[in-house]
Amino acid sequence: MQQETPPDGHADVRIVAASPEVARRVAEVLRHCFATTEQRSYPADADGGTRLELIVDTTSAAEPARSWLQTSRSSGKDGRRK
Repeated sequence: MQQETPPDGHADVRIVAASPEVARRVAEVLRHCFATTEQRSYPADADGGTRLELIVDTTSAAEPARSWLQTSRSSGKDGRRK
């Protein structure tokens, strides 16, 4: 199955954690910084891990993510830090 690339300005994020609570905490931090889709939850493995998937809209970033994104875009064409 081939993965579709998200639209420009969006990122497909997968969070894998040992417990659902840890994965939800990470997703909550992302939601404070970016507009996101509703998360989808799946078992990660037979040992009880959890995988959450969501789409992050970087064009609708809140502070401090907005400042960080603007700084990272202006640091060079290839996106690498100097």
